[in-house]
Amino acid sequence: MKEKVQEALNKVRPQLQADGGDVELVEIGEGGVVKVRLTGACGGCPMSQMTLKMGIEKFLKQQVPEVTRVDSA
Repeated sequence: MKEKVQEALNKVRPQLQADGGDVELVEIGEGGVVKVRLTGACGGCPMSQMTLKMGIEKFLKQQVPEVTRVDSA
């Protein structure tokens, strides 16, 4: 599952990098909970929670059905 999640993050990464940010996988916990860290411009952006939930989480759930939730680390 970790490889699938990393592949999905690699697909969404270019959009974040275009805005000066990035995302890194921290861990995959029990029950399909994925923890990520937003870095660069995304780390301090007031819209980071929206990016996390409406962008990254939605995309990861589509790409990797085992993902149940994405949280910020």
